[in-house]
Amino acid sequence: MIQPLYLGRVDYTEGLRLQAEIAALVGEGRLCNVLLLLEHPPVLTLGRNANRSNILASDELLAHRGVAVHEINRGGDVTYHGPGQLVGYPIFDLRTLRTASGIRMGPVEFVRGMEEALIRLCGSFGVRAGCIRGLTGVWCPDGNGPERKIAAIGIHVARGITSHGFAFNLTTNLADFALIVPCGIAGHAVTSLRLEVKNTQELPSLEELARQAAQSFGQLFNEPVRPVESLAALRAQAASAARQSPAEDTPLQTPPEVERLRGSAERPLRA
Repeated sequence: MIQPLYLGRVDYTEGLRLQAEIAALVGEGRLCNVLLLLEHPPVLTLGRNANRSNILASDELLAHRGVAVHEINRGGDVTYHGPGQLVGYPIFDLRTLRTASGIRMGPVEFVRGMEEALIRLCGSFGVRAGCIRGLTGVWCPDGNGPERKIAAIGIHVARGITSHGFAFNLTTNLADFALIVPCGIAGHAVTSLRLEVKNTQELPSLEELARQAAQSFGQLFNEPVRPVESLAALRAQAASAARQSPAEDTPLQTPPEVERLRGSAERPLRA
């Protein structure tokens, strides 16, 4: 099961803290797979393989524009998050997921699945999208030039639990991508759903896009989707699961050996 939770705008530091909290609960089996869906204030994030030189703006300019910088443990290089961009953090236990052939899903298959889910999301708005061999993410073709990236993807996996995820441009100010070399790819063109749809009047709100993204993930990973209404509800669910779980060293029933010993002790001794 996938439980999506839409949070609206969340500070990036708080987003990191929430991911750690929920990843621990998923790892303990207190929560099913959770998909956090939100939006961040302007921020640059540097993945494990990032080169700091791919940030083109000076520290002074970033500070003046209120753009934070975070070095994190996801894969990939540098990317931008900001208003009008749907950010999704799938905190999934990969041990619960299977490929179409029934094999347990690994990190690479999971990323490919995320790409396909976002490609289908684009298709639901009549927008053609696909992948580029050797690159991660979702791209829109352009007959007059290079493909334009509409969604960036980068994950981290620890003990089978995923974190971080994707950034999908809805109405993002694409001029902000000039602050960086997106994903470390020179000449990297970016786009947004607003630029790609034929009729902007059909453009969804960020919350509606989040709902449709969750449904696309459910269909792709063949899992039922059960939305959660709030963080409080999610935490209450985890607390309830903890109360219902028996202690690890408490057997569900008395072992037969103990019953036999108990019976021997209760029988009177005979001379």
